[in-house]
Amino acid sequence: MTSGSLNFDTAFWIIVGAILMLLALSAFFSGAETALTAASRAKLRAQADKGQRGAKRAIALTEDSERLIGAVLLGNNLVNILAASLATALFTRLFGESGVALATLVMTFLVLVFAEVLPKTYAISDPEKAAAKVSPLIAPIVRLFSPVVSLIRTFVRLVLRLFGVQTDPDSQILAVREEIIGAISLGHSEGAVEKEDRDRLLGALDLGDRTVEEIMLHRSQIEMINADDKPEKVLEQCLKSSHTRLPVYRGDPENIIGVIHAKDLLRAMYHLMMGPDASPAALQQFRVTDVAMKPYFVPETTTLDDQMRQFLRRKTHFALVVDEYGALQGLITLEDILEEIVGEITDEFDTGETDTIQRTDDGAVIVDGAMTIRDLNRAMDWNLPDEEANTIAGLVIHEAQTIPNEGQVFSFHGFRFEIVKREANRIKMLKIKPL
Repeated sequence: MTSGSLNFDTAFWIIVGAILMLLALSAFFSGAETALTAASRAKLRAQADKGQRGAKRAIALTEDSERLIGAVLLGNNLVNILAASLATALFTRLFGESGVALATLVMTFLVLVFAEVLPKTYAISDPEKAAAKVSPLIAPIVRLFSPVVSLIRTFVRLVLRLFGVQTDPDSQILAVREEIIGAISLGHSEGAVEKEDRDRLLGALDLGDRTVEEIMLHRSQIEMINADDKPEKVLEQCLKSSHTRLPVYRGDPENIIGVIHAKDLLRAMYHLMMGPDASPAALQQFRVTDVAMKPYFVPETTTLDDQMRQFLRRKTHFALVVDEYGALQGLITLEDILEEIVGEITDEFDTGETDTIQRTDDGAVIVDGAMTIRDLNRAMDWNLPDEEANTIAGLVIHEAQTIPNEGQVFSFHGFRFEIVKREANRIKMLKIKPL
């Protein structure tokens, strides 16, 4: 039949109705795919906890995303191909051979606008709400297509394996942490999350990836008590110290035999001086080891998350860090771990401490060489690498492959490093400026 003898009979309207119905199904599948894949599982979980059944069904569907997507795509392709075939047949009947090209143009427009862009735009505007609405209708379709999808999935995995690609069904679960970190960083860059909030949240998430070696107080900076010192000297040292817990050694500082708490020491001294058995002789016979606690040693490779759990379980806040050979490397406290989350914690006894970062007029900063790279990155919003070294001085030494002298200047990772002060083999102060 030619274009001059169009016949709008019953068959014509039946085919038109079938095409419109198939386009509606295509729009449903497209919108459902976008809604269920774009919806946040965390938001759906929150809605499900409030009793919304649609959210519960959506969560159940997204548990196996591969099966869900396979079923939706299978349904979408079936209705699209069928609609295109009916349209071709209809236009060929009406316009002859030119109907094929005309059907292609018309169906491309209809599918693109009404079956793809329109439903997906609606779904992406509020994916959680849309996912909850479509989940009751999608669930039986997924179950219906499940056998076919399973066969297709097996075939796809075999093809991917031929190209050396291994699929991981738990990849979505393992990527949750990275998704949270990315969402926090994105929220900060867009102004929705304050810097302090971002630092606290990321600090808490990083505890499982960092070890006590990275934040411990190095052994060269540890204040210790000699077990063989006279009681008066021990008491004087304890009162002058800004710390409440001090390691006790005998002979060699590597030989830690206990940890003294200032409260235990003062209580014992008070009893010897003011108690019923108080006497100068008893005071002279006092030994700090009598009230010292047993030292608690931890490996330097222990993660901060595990160490915090151990502190809470043992009801102690102080641990000595040793390497694989048992040699003392430093000490770590519960406060050190908490500072990785909330930032620097100071009190009225932290006297003599100055700002760890001093800003200069030329846009540079002067920092202590012992400052950790992580703390500097967090304070300045920089991104210096910390894979090869924990401290700023360590980073400079690693990059320079030598211990630099005062006044030397290096440029790497987009920054200019100037050695301001060096003591013996230690870099004390550095001036850092972004290039």
